[in-house]
Amino acid sequence: MPKSKRSKVYHLTQVSKKTREQKEKLFEDIRETVPKYEHCFVLGFDNMRNNHLKDVRRELKDSRLFFGKTKLMSRALGQSPEDATADGIEKLTRYLSGSVALLFTNRSPADVASYFEGFTPVDFARAGAVATQDFVIPTGVVYATGGAVPAEHDIPIGHTIEPELRRLGVPTRMVRGKVVLGEESGEGEGYTVCKEGQVLDSRQTRLLKLFDQCLSEFKVKTLA
Repeated sequence: MPKSKRSKVYHLTQVSKKTREQKEKLFEDIRETVPKYEHCFVLGFDNMRNNHLKDVRRELKDSRLFFGKTKLMSRALGQSPEDATADGIEKLTRYLSGSVALLFTNRSPADVASYFEGFTPVDFARAGAVATQDFVIPTGVVYATGGAVPAEHDIPIGHTIEPELRRLGVPTRMVRGKVVLGEESGEGEGYTVCKEGQVLDSRQTRLLKLFDQCLSEFKVKTLA
């Protein structure tokens, strides 16, 4: 049968799995790092963002931060006093589950805790995140921040965004070149995008981003 000349699609977004050599290198790197630093922390993350993680790495450039399979990191630290790479370090392995990392540092525990307590950058929420506050678009002319700041310090939202607002379920309309919600006078109830504690879907997160509302907070927690 002749070979098909039909064009084939190759997905460039596929991520190759880590090889055995890479896993063994991570294992050895962790074991070699243990005696070089005074302290080891298990870190947990809320609303992980790579751009904020880069800031953490820059701040802690005198330390080492490891991400990997939790079972592999547990084996590298040692799961019992007999195979532990340092006295008592095997006690950390019970905290190695979920989205965690190992931080090796010579900074004092108080300095590390203080840094992470003060490092809480905000970002746009993703679907599945929990809303940290209510967000309601007031009636009348729709402004760029959706009423988050007083109208005298805001600007009307661009008319090119109005079709997308309607597509996302916001009942807007054009009145004399301005995007309006409900009565132009501002009377009546506004449009509720989300309520505090609600799990956000992709439609809500898109609306929050359109109105420049950052409801997601990147946090690093010292678990142990």
